[in-house]
Amino acid sequence: MTGGTFRSLRRFNYRLWFFGSLVSNVGSWAQSTALSWTVLTVLTDDDPAAMGVCMALQFGPILLLTPVSGLIADRFPRRRILLVTQAALSSTALAVGVLLLTGVLTLPLMYALAAVFGVATAFDNPARQAFVSDLVGREDAANAVALNSASFNTARLIGPAAAGLAIVWAGSGWVFVADAVSYLSTIAVLLLMRREELVPRARATGAQGFLDGFRYVRRRGDLVALFAMAFVIGAFGMNFPIFASTMSLEFGHDADGFGLLSSMLAIGSLAGALLAARRARARLRVAITAALLFGLSCAVSAAMPTFWSYAVVSIAVGFCVISMLTTANGYVQTTAEPALRGRVLAIYMSLMMGGTVVGAPIVGWVAAVAGPRVAILVGASAGIVAFGIGLAWFLASGRVRRSADARLGVEVTATRPLDLVVVPEEFSDAVVQATPIREQPEDELPEEPADERPPRGSARG
Repeated sequence: MTGGTFRSLRRFNYRLWFFGSLVSNVGSWAQSTALSWTVLTVLTDDDPAAMGVCMALQFGPILLLTPVSGLIADRFPRRRILLVTQAALSSTALAVGVLLLTGVLTLPLMYALAAVFGVATAFDNPARQAFVSDLVGREDAANAVALNSASFNTARLIGPAAAGLAIVWAGSGWVFVADAVSYLSTIAVLLLMRREELVPRARATGAQGFLDGFRYVRRRGDLVALFAMAFVIGAFGMNFPIFASTMSLEFGHDADGFGLLSSMLAIGSLAGALLAARRARARLRVAITAALLFGLSCAVSAAMPTFWSYAVVSIAVGFCVISMLTTANGYVQTTAEPALRGRVLAIYMSLMMGGTVVGAPIVGWVAAVAGPRVAILVGASAGIVAFGIGLAWFLASGRVRRSADARLGVEVTATRPLDLVVVPEEFSDAVVQATPIREQPEDELPEEPADERPPRGSARG
């Protein structure tokens, strides 16, 4: 625990959060598997297009509610927001389980409940992501984000496989009931936290509107490129429930095969998250490279002839996509203005997850019409396109230039991420005037270290 990889676990509140989230995430992954399988095999006759619509309804509210959810994450105590959203998610999961067990759940009703999941998640995600910085501070934010991803993907190893077995033995309804109970672990953790140890966060008097996050991102060329990459991969590349379930059926496996493929993907994802946790800081070039490798590994997986060969390549797919996304998330956490972090993260999460609204129905339709292998190639293309976007920004930023002394005739300027950040003029006063938001008296709050603020007036492409 004293090593660099696990340094965030030295903090009491983060330890609680890490292990409590692990329990909750196991339930969430089990529920995700049960929901996809229920739509595919119980409510329809193996219709991946219906599954794509269900995914779109879950992620659509994340895209539509971004301005409001991000502003709320910056305006109100995030711990309290999470208590409300976790209770709402638990209640919805319980409702689906009861309706499924009583035999009255229909496809339109499942669509409606999927949309309810989406609304609760829309407010949960930006608060949850920004809450990481409240637990550890900016200096360990990238590490904490990577460890969060490791927890998430450890649960991904357990949840889908357990759900597959539970579906075969007891039915999907009980999986949803178990997920409803698992949310209680996060609620308990939030109640047990030492509130006086939460890191103070800033509220800017000059940046209080819900559109300020969009204005800030628009003036950050690096974030525009990164968010575009996340959108493309989120929309067309991260439809893993569609890929895994349809490939499982193609290879002649049942729900247990679906769960096993999801868990194999998680092995690579966990490795990618732990590797990201070892890095001192999040670098854009790592995210750009990982996008390319994701596209290539997806293309290889589409050509695999057997169930087990496809499962093995899925490990590489998971490693690459989590390397890209964890690095991107850590970069946003450590370079965004503290007073705007919730709104910036809301935009990032809405593009990455809300892109499913666009991509999932299309990928589901492709899988239904042309087969799952062609649908996976669509995901591979998304990785290549995302790499092209990142590479174009990298070249335009002036960080690559000719050099007669370099080995390949070019050199890359290795500049720290924070040295590249431009603070737009309309937000510069907001940084100076920022006041702490915390759940304890202000006279107990330590001053924010001055060197944590990004330098102003430096250049970025």
